[in-house]
Amino acid sequence: MKKIFLFFFIPFLFSFQVNPDKIHIYIAGDSTAQTYDTTKTLQRGWGQFLSLYFNDKVEVINKAKAGRSTKSFQDEGRWAEIVSNIRKGDWVIIQFGHNDTSDKPERHASPEDFKNNLIKFITDVRQKKANPILLTPVVMRTFKDGTLVDDRLKQYPGITREVAKEYNVPLIDVNQKTRDLILKLGDEKSKSLYMWLEPGVDPSKPDGAKDDTHSLEAGAMQIAKFVSGGIKDLKLRGLCKYVK
Repeated sequence: MKKIFLFFFIPFLFSFQVNPDKIHIYIAGDSTAQTYDTTKTLQRGWGQFLSLYFNDKVEVINKAKAGRSTKSFQDEGRWAEIVSNIRKGDWVIIQFGHNDTSDKPERHASPEDFKNNLIKFITDVRQKKANPILLTPVVMRTFKDGTLVDDRLKQYPGITREVAKEYNVPLIDVNQKTRDLILKLGDEKSKSLYMWLEPGVDPSKPDGAKDDTHSLEAGAMQIAKFVSGGIKDLKLRGLCKYVK
């Protein structure tokens, strides 16, 4: 006799513990924001440092995951997990773009789909009486003949800015802030913020790396500072007063 296995969707699998007495900031994003195992790699995401810039009244729940786009973050149930847990007054930081430009079908979101996905995220958060914040994607340290071009992100940062304006959502222009920083530092000095490594330095990159997308600790902490500073500059009621 063949055994038949039945699988049921169980909502509580998407729940997780948060401190009910704190203000919650959820992060939906990709590898540039993800939390990394510090015992296995030197790569860091800004999301794992954001809590350092707030006092103990705030709890950061970082759900960012490498390789995810506005499409795959939904398809894998990651967005549903956030929505099912947010409560009135919470904050959700949304930052995508790097993987939406990918030609991999499981990741790719056309400019039109990217915009619609951002609008859906905003709508879902507001329906829970919570607060969305849009971030443009981190600049890619792409130099050609001494000039920072960053042409790989295409029009996606611009779309994020447009959606923020159209739907009256707070925007922190991380793309512009990181661009300005990289331009100030220049080609060589800016490598110290990214995963530019000699062989044998990082166990996850035994042959070294010349990565213009992902951050070392110094870069990730600077981006986290941009994000917290942006929250303070925007004077976001109910959140900015907790920024250190």
